[in-house]
Amino acid sequence: MNLIASLCFIFTLLGYIVAKQLYRRYPVLLFLPSILVPAGLICVLLYFGISYDSYMQYSHWIVWMLGPATVAFAIPIYEYRALIQRHLLAISMGIVIGMCVGIISAFYLAQLFQLNQETTYSLMARSISTPFAMELSTQVGGSVELVILFTMMTGFAGGFMADAVLLALKLNSHFAQGAALGNAAHGFGTSKAFMRHREEGVAACLSMVLAGIFMVIFGPALIHGVVRFL
Repeated sequence: MNLIASLCFIFTLLGYIVAKQLYRRYPVLLFLPSILVPAGLICVLLYFGISYDSYMQYSHWIVWMLGPATVAFAIPIYEYRALIQRHLLAISMGIVIGMCVGIISAFYLAQLFQLNQETTYSLMARSISTPFAMELSTQVGGSVELVILFTMMTGFAGGFMADAVLLALKLNSHFAQGAALGNAAHGFGTSKAFMRHREEGVAACLSMVLAGIFMVIFGPALIHGVVRFL
């Protein structure tokens, strides 16, 4: 069991390093580390019949590192703090409205497919970066495993459709485009924003972090309020 868990941990790290180098050389969506590595891991686990518990025995430390990785986004935010101060009100309003719309739409989606309570709460907590979503899901009674899956799906969909949606919206401001990406697609959106333009990446960082803080503080009350009154 320990040998299998160790090999899974090593394979995950090596897979990410290889995928990152591959994506730098061939910047195609399929080679994005956050897509290629999970897909490869799923195939390996299914082929060799390795359980989720066996994989997570040592690899749970990778999930734990999501917290420090999110905090590291504060560096470009500090570097562009003057720019952020000029747009703070607009981006704050966007975050509040975006989170409210995300929670309500997730609730009605869960009702449409008649999902159980745990899955519903997990789906409603998925509109923020994974570390924040895990904490929020724990507070409201959702599933950590499910919220990680829903968050990844949300981020992937947002990053995949980003260019087309932003083109349709005809936003001329890099800051506005980045804020939209960070709010809608969190980690995936932030990576996409930095690929598009430095200013977009900064706005996405701010939007993602503020959205996470907002949801961890006010999310439980909002989620329980929506479930109770809608």
